[in-house]
Amino acid sequence: MRTAIVVGAGIGGVTAAVALEQCGWQVTVLERAPELGEVGAGISVWPSAVAVLEDLGVQGVEKAAATGSAAGMRQPSGRWLVEAADIGVEIPVMIHRAQLHDLITARFGPGITVRTGITVTGLTQDDSVVTITGTSPDAGDEEFPADLVIAADGIRSITRRTLHPSHEGPRYSGYTAYRGIAEADISDGGGETWGRGQRFGFARLIDGRIYWYATANREAGRPVGPGGIHDDVTRLFGGWHEPIPALLAGTPPESVLQNDIYDLPLPLAPFVEGRVVLLGDAAHAMTPNLGRGACSAIEDAGALARHLSATEDLPTALSRYDAERRPATAKLVKRSRSIGTIGQLDNRVLCTLRDGLFGVGGKVAGLLARRRRVEQSRV
Repeated sequence: MRTAIVVGAGIGGVTAAVALEQCGWQVTVLERAPELGEVGAGISVWPSAVAVLEDLGVQGVEKAAATGSAAGMRQPSGRWLVEAADIGVEIPVMIHRAQLHDLITARFGPGITVRTGITVTGLTQDDSVVTITGTSPDAGDEEFPADLVIAADGIRSITRRTLHPSHEGPRYSGYTAYRGIAEADISDGGGETWGRGQRFGFARLIDGRIYWYATANREAGRPVGPGGIHDDVTRLFGGWHEPIPALLAGTPPESVLQNDIYDLPLPLAPFVEGRVVLLGDAAHAMTPNLGRGACSAIEDAGALARHLSATEDLPTALSRYDAERRPATAKLVKRSRSIGTIGQLDNRVLCTLRDGLFGVGGKVAGLLARRRRVEQSRV
């Protein structure tokens, strides 16, 4: 039986483990954290990723997730730039990241072994085997040989740095992000609000709680204020239109997350080097403006399994994976960064121009959608 090591047990890593096991591989998952699990807040799962999970037998994603709605865009005053409407585009389902992780790991079978508390320190490979070296407080230094390694160890992947030391590595986007989940009784369907150098968005989870996120321009690594993260985000957005103040007030202060936003520069490093495959953020970390980072990792896993199942020749399968996934995700990295650049504009004149263009575009999209519905009703 062919053996694989998955480095990293985030959404992409655990999906890859399930996919490879179902292809007949014996899989060992190495995770640095002391326990298997996910942290974070809400996550959008687009139909393409839902389809991959369904093919892998992951049950309950849509049952455990709230169906998204076509969301509009507002200014901090509450004035609509693009009113919420059905404009005929695909929409994601919203689910808590930890809940999605649990649904995927519930598909782990006897062919998957999980080792937590392992810090990967390097790798070596030749034509016949690839070996991961790691260390843990309990076992000390260890070696893990396998036929294949899937590096799903995130944006600061030690695997990618080892394989491609000349690659530029993560670059700062210029803004930080806040995330939280609120217990708030609101009727608002969600959407985004764009200000000058700041944005705020929210969506409902299936249990009635509200997942929200916010971004603000600032230098990387700036320390949190004396009042903590919740105080910082409230100071930035507490004066914006309702229900934003209510969402912030309904969020436990200790649960608010804050992370500076980085992505990987283009061109992306090759996703395959010998017997090592890059997957998820290790391969194509992108800003969160499209809500497709985790979905792309899920789709990576599905594509990898599909190509491995199609041929016994490992180099051919991996080459096909790289040829499919690198161009596709490079487009998402570029598009997501561009949206972030527009969304984080802080020049008053440019913001006025941006908002005006969105308003016109929203009206045109609404007219086209209504026209499509009329035409479909006549069929």
